[in-house]
Amino acid sequence: MAASKKNFHVAVVGGGIAGVTLAITLHHRNIPVTLYEQAPAFGEVGAGVSFGPNAVAAMKTCHQGIFEAFEKVCTRNMWSSKQNVWFDYLDGHSMGNSTSAQNSSHQDIAFTISNSTGQTGVHRAHFLDELIRLVPDGISRFNKRLDDVTEREDGKLVLKFADGSEDVTDVVIGCDGIKSRVRQLVVGEDHPSANPTYTHKYAYRGLVPMDKAIGAIGEELASNSCMHMGPGGHMLTFPVNQGKTLNIVAFHTTPDSWADYPRLTRQGTRDEALRDFAGYGPNVINLLKLTDEDLSLWAIFDLGEYPLSTFSKGRICLSGDAAHATSPHHGAGAGFCLEDTAVLAALLEDDRVQTHKDLEHVLDAFDFCRRERTQWLVQSSRFVGDCYEWRAEGIERDFKKIEKEINHRNGIIANVDIDKMCEDARQQLTQRL
Repeated sequence: MAASKKNFHVAVVGGGIAGVTLAITLHHRNIPVTLYEQAPAFGEVGAGVSFGPNAVAAMKTCHQGIFEAFEKVCTRNMWSSKQNVWFDYLDGHSMGNSTSAQNSSHQDIAFTISNSTGQTGVHRAHFLDELIRLVPDGISRFNKRLDDVTEREDGKLVLKFADGSEDVTDVVIGCDGIKSRVRQLVVGEDHPSANPTYTHKYAYRGLVPMDKAIGAIGEELASNSCMHMGPGGHMLTFPVNQGKTLNIVAFHTTPDSWADYPRLTRQGTRDEALRDFAGYGPNVINLLKLTDEDLSLWAIFDLGEYPLSTFSKGRICLSGDAAHATSPHHGAGAGFCLEDTAVLAALLEDDRVQTHKDLEHVLDAFDFCRRERTQWLVQSSRFVGDCYEWRAEGIERDFKKIEKEINHRNGIIANVDIDKMCEDARQQLTQRL
């Protein structure tokens, strides 16, 4: 590794995918960086995550090793004819028909959404395990729960941690997730956007051995990514673990509030899921019956109710879920974290950035370039989630309209030039410098 080419230091708060990829990218561009994680070790919550064409391009822009880590743990659709399929969409509420000799309750695919990468199922923890191999010794600090950030007379920022320890830096990037402490420091603890809000959707997560899934719904639907739509609920499935397992995520909309915040998960049961999906067709019911009796249940929170008015304050900035936590219905949240990393790294790497004032301009340019696109994603994800459940106003159960909306919105997500995105950010920096 070449000697540092910067006279400033970056503190990255949060050791999930957003924080680790940012630390890797900055380190490999010879920018001094320290990564602070509140847990005793790196870790990711959640199960499957998908990366679209924009995310894959951002990986390559950030650091080739990030892309190689993704390729190592990625599971795609099992059929060669479906390598570009994102999801096959089905009427999950239909009782099916008898046109299939293999399955008397066969359901036809209503429409298919494709892109250049297809479905790319990755287990968050497995991906992070590969990423941390790229994090060099000496730049990570664990058991560091951030309490506050203050500024010294010399302009250095002082990070104060719950264990009483302190550290100094020149810029703080909050990658500390949906319940971000750094976000509270940027907008104020009492501001409506300081905490996420409940979308009134929750999801059951389950894993089923592939051979059993094939027995329940047939090889085509089990071996490839599917979205089973229905009134007030939807279930997505895709293969993971190199095709040995079917990942199941079943979403349900409720008028009730979530009583367990700040906990976003609770223990659920298979019986609860079957009650929520009563009346659905055999594909949904047969798969749910194969899940474990106890299922994890995840509340879907986001930052859509009160979007942030800024991602930065002075030399403190938000990236990833801390800035724009979204529901998962587009499968694009983690990919947008990688876009953030690419843009931030391009700005911080700029040879003109040397002083504390320059760093403020960097973060201001990042906010200008990233806020509109990322906050659009949060709102669009809510909308398409309602499309899957026939709840979107003006769309309802019209499959042609649903297909059109998904293709249009997915195009906005996928059809971007990451290098141009970074260049546009540098032009914004030029205006400020």
